[in-house]
Amino acid sequence: MSSGPEPAIPGSAVPAAGAGSAVALRSVVHLYPSAQGDVVALRGVDLTVSPGTSVALLGPSGAGKSTVIGLLAGTFAASAGQVLVGGEDVGRMGAARLNRYRALDVSLVVQGATNNLLGYATVAENLWFAQRGAAAHGRALAMSPGELLEVFGVAELAERPCASLTPGAQQLAALVAGVAPLPGLLLLDEPTSRLEPGARDRVLEAIGTLTSRFPTTVVLVTHDAVVAGSVGRTITIRDGRVGSEGLDGADFAVVAPDGSLQLPPEALGLVPPGSLVTVAVRDDHVELRPRER
Repeated sequence: MSSGPEPAIPGSAVPAAGAGSAVALRSVVHLYPSAQGDVVALRGVDLTVSPGTSVALLGPSGAGKSTVIGLLAGTFAASAGQVLVGGEDVGRMGAARLNRYRALDVSLVVQGATNNLLGYATVAENLWFAQRGAAAHGRALAMSPGELLEVFGVAELAERPCASLTPGAQQLAALVAGVAPLPGLLLLDEPTSRLEPGARDRVLEAIGTLTSRFPTTVVLVTHDAVVAGSVGRTITIRDGRVGSEGLDGADFAVVAPDGSLQLPPEALGLVPPGSLVTVAVRDDHVELRPRER
């Protein structure tokens, strides 16, 4: 099977910086309908990601992380609030604009490598398929499949059928395929799920290559704190809300625009839900004291 003509290549350099998309979620609420009543997946999420930077959404299954990814990908629209990518509300895009958005502006690597690949095709062919939509919308792609694989250090996979690869190699191929259209926003849903430690480390190395050498904005979903820590900025999602933010190895609670604050789980032993607390404003800090019984 021929991979077809490759896009024109003006040299082998990684594209210049500046192509990453700004991301902003503003008071986002999302409900899933159910016969037993609507299920609230997100409860007023506010989040900002600067162009060309990376963030990991960390939290247990059911916390709302994958819902954020689906909203950013345009898979469905938020029940309330705004989901902005490059300043444009994804939820208000018409069908034609949404098709163009998915071809040019965003790339989604879903959980499970084989869900992103054509198993009968080679890795290089999968990358070429991933680039076709962007090329059809007029994008002159700066890198061929071979060059992309070279940058990520997996050139030896180019002519291998994806179905013949190990799970770790398949995940690497899926990751590079996600980068192939050179989108402004790359979404990675559990990219190391069910991988053994050695394969996980190689995927993390590839993510490091991605974040250091490409201008793409990256939003990564994981339940693994080690994976989240490799990105640098971590947002913990708890019960459909932003619970905390990790920066430079420190964890911070986040005060929402309405003044609400999610306490970390370890604080709930002293201040359980429903507690009455006094709030004392000091010169340089704020104290929360539970009401004495």
